[in-house]
Amino acid sequence: MAVMQETTRIVLAGKEPRSQRVPRSTGGWLILTGKVILGALFVIASLFPLAWMVIAGFKSKTEVVETPFQFFPEVWLWQNYAQILADPTFLRTLAWTFFGAILFTVGSLAVNSLAAYAFARLDFRFKGLIWTVVITTMFIPGMTILLTSFIVVTRLAMLDTLAVLVIPGLASAGMVFFIRQFYLNIPKSLEEAAMLDGCGRFGIFWRIFLPLSKPPFVVMGITAFLAYWNSYVWPILTITSPEKFVLQQYLATFRSERSTELGLLMAGSVLAAAPVIILFLIFQRQIIGNIKMAGLK
Repeated sequence: MAVMQETTRIVLAGKEPRSQRVPRSTGGWLILTGKVILGALFVIASLFPLAWMVIAGFKSKTEVVETPFQFFPEVWLWQNYAQILADPTFLRTLAWTFFGAILFTVGSLAVNSLAAYAFARLDFRFKGLIWTVVITTMFIPGMTILLTSFIVVTRLAMLDTLAVLVIPGLASAGMVFFIRQFYLNIPKSLEEAAMLDGCGRFGIFWRIFLPLSKPPFVVMGITAFLAYWNSYVWPILTITSPEKFVLQQYLATFRSERSTELGLLMAGSVLAAAPVIILFLIFQRQIIGNIKMAGLK
């Protein structure tokens, strides 16, 4: 009787009674323990290369490759990180790559969001056919059009410039598709209200769609930034001046010219990976939340 009165009191107060936990069986605990162990092994396997690279940056050039393998150095050498940070070429390359990545990210979001808005909201001739062609390009490997892309930028006199690193990759069918799916879920009533107030198509995009685009912009922006930051094959083909090298070119050149200084190379690799890791740590909640939202849709 007392339990019924307590339940009635909670329901009338607008709260649901707490359900009692069912104790796990022996098999349930074994399954949970197995999942925890597998998860821990997966985390260790994923983080081990990064951890080793960080630790190797504190080793001497002989300790990195010595046998038997030792994870931690006998003497921690801080000068590897100090030396790479004092290298003006590395700092210039880092700043140059970061500047190009920002330009590429902003330009890519601008171009692809406008295209996504056009495919999501505008009606024009051959829209379905054009959309099919755009989506089809997602299944074409980049390597298959590498030679033709090189010929095009050569004839446009874009070689060995920042433009050749930024402009050719701005349009992305995958990014257009992702942003378009988000725009399709924006209520048309907002658009109709703006039209009644005399707002044009670009005004609607600028004042309504763009402010609401933070979720897809975070995911696609980080994707674009990471693609530029880790680019290697295309810069190798199109950039020849050392002062215009991107970060991956610099590290590849460093590895070929100073192959014995592995501790210094590991320190440079850690500093090259640091901005990307920091970016993911800052936006990890938004990334996970947006992926869950996309999965629900």
